[in-house]
Amino acid sequence: MLDDYNKALKRGEKTFRKDTGRGRYPYLPVLDEIVSQSDVSEEHVGLVEVPIENIRGTKTKGRTQAFSSDFMPILSPDSEFAAKWSKLYDSALEEGIREPIKAFEYMRSFYVQEGNKRVSVSSFLGVDTVLADVTRLIPKKTNDPENRIYFEFLDFYRVAPLYDIAFSKEGGYAKLAGIYGLDLKTAWPREKIEDLRSDYNIFRKAFKNGGGDRLDLTTGDAFLVYLRFYGTNLMATDESLLRDRIKKLWDEFVVSAGDDSVEIVEHPEEVEKTANVLTSLLSRKPSYSAKNPLKVAFMYERPADTSGWIYGHELGRNYIAQKYAGRVITRKYDDCANDTILRKHIDEAVSDGTELIFTVSPIQMNETLKSAVHFPDVKFFNCSVNLSQSAVRTYYGRMYEAKFLMGFLAGTRNRGHRIGYLASYPIFGTVSEINAFAIGASMADPDSEIYLAWSSVRDLDWRQYFKEMDVDLISGVDFIKPNEASREYGLYRIKDDGSIENLAFPLWDWGRYYELIIDQILDGTWDDDPVEGTKALNYWWGISAGVIDVILSPHLPYQSYKLIDVIKQSMQRNELNPFYGEIWKQGHKRIKGFGTPKLSNEEILTMTWLNDNIFGCLPIESELNHEAVAAVKVSGTLDQQEDIK
Repeated sequence: MLDDYNKALKRGEKTFRKDTGRGRYPYLPVLDEIVSQSDVSEEHVGLVEVPIENIRGTKTKGRTQAFSSDFMPILSPDSEFAAKWSKLYDSALEEGIREPIKAFEYMRSFYVQEGNKRVSVSSFLGVDTVLADVTRLIPKKTNDPENRIYFEFLDFYRVAPLYDIAFSKEGGYAKLAGIYGLDLKTAWPREKIEDLRSDYNIFRKAFKNGGGDRLDLTTGDAFLVYLRFYGTNLMATDESLLRDRIKKLWDEFVVSAGDDSVEIVEHPEEVEKTANVLTSLLSRKPSYSAKNPLKVAFMYERPADTSGWIYGHELGRNYIAQKYAGRVITRKYDDCANDTILRKHIDEAVSDGTELIFTVSPIQMNETLKSAVHFPDVKFFNCSVNLSQSAVRTYYGRMYEAKFLMGFLAGTRNRGHRIGYLASYPIFGTVSEINAFAIGASMADPDSEIYLAWSSVRDLDWRQYFKEMDVDLISGVDFIKPNEASREYGLYRIKDDGSIENLAFPLWDWGRYYELIIDQILDGTWDDDPVEGTKALNYWWGISAGVIDVILSPHLPYQSYKLIDVIKQSMQRNELNPFYGEIWKQGHKRIKGFGTPKLSNEEILTMTWLNDNIFGCLPIESELNHEAVAAVKVSGTLDQQEDIK
């Protein structure tokens, strides 16, 4: 019937006017004008259910001007085209569209070779998918982010042939596979594919009904956020509960959508608001006292006497408890590495009136996030950096500043130009620490060579490795375990008789860090929304805030003290930074030239290259121990790293 054609025509004309008004091409894109056949290779995919929303245009010019850019007709109602469209529409109402279209897929978009009217009618009817005989055009590999994401999609498609799910950032398909307990190497069982398809379709409908189309992210991006909080099996989730969950996660979707969604806070005053009489009068926040104390909980992976890292946080907790003497009450919870136990302890702490909770390891982030969404009135912090979640603020130290100082010292004290560096996990921030140390060493000794080893690599005897490399000056772990006394920490030298001489070690002053955060709450200068828009806040404080320092051995000559003090003061005044100026990475490839500004915070945190005087590489996941893999999955660089030789 022409009545239905006229309705479709009005939609097409509206889209046409909107496109021309905005200066956009108003017709269907033509694949032959987008890509040259010589730049791609062909692969016949076969019959596939293709999402209508992924069909972008036509293969050849042909009938392209018969449709608006959304496949609605724009030719006159008295045309032969209109009659054929109407006849196909009537047939589709009676028996559906049975004959598959023929289409070419390029970068997950489809371009119709045969069946443009079938796509148009299906779109007008609100059909989600059409059956298509698909030929894939595969571009050459490049380092362009969109190209890299597409090749991740190809890996995913070969194990789980679904076109529906798209991501806007690298690593999405691997994370999705991991959530379903699978990978991108082995074909998925049919039931797993159907589970994923069902979960995604249920989520997509609820997300779009909840206004998801207003956000600048793919439904796949949002789906991944949802799965991280609430897991799979959406068929067992009540519709009203699903709507409520999507509403609670809205800020997390917004953060995931933004390219600048992570706000790095370098100085404590950046998260303070100005306290005055008026704000004090208007504020409904409680005034803390011995009768009404601020309750703070610390969630530890393990007891402090078994971990130098936890021990440092425990010293910070004790400092807070003593400094505020009753005005602040702290409590620690041990053995919170398991999500179930962590959830139990967080529930217990909140029931006890706790208003501020610190979890001190990246592997605790997933459960911390879920609890933060569940308890929106409680302030949650996780000790990690560069994670994109608005419900939890993260905090960490610019340890690369201390490593730069130690590297400079090492460059003045090495023998034979060789220095060892023992790293822990390949997580955000770690690579910048390695590079800062190497740059510092090379500034003091241009011939210095840094030999890199990883304590988290299984079956690696790093002591033997350093011995074979003829290394006797080593930057080791930052902390010692209280119950396993050892002098192999900080910057140390192995003397000829096998004894160890400690030269310097980095200091994390967690008491000072926690003091700065808690003071803001007690003084009423805490700002619940210190940055414009919804963003993830990452506290990344350093030497200037007094939370990071380097302690030197009293046996070093006074010239070393003087030198390190001069460099430290320059760093505090922001006059010196290891990532200012000219930098070269492995392979003698220049990162940036002489006189250039320092790398951005994002570039420093997420760097995956190693300085040109480093011998070694970043480990791959299969080489890591279980604990390291858990940390990397939350805050790691493995899905972004370069091919470093």
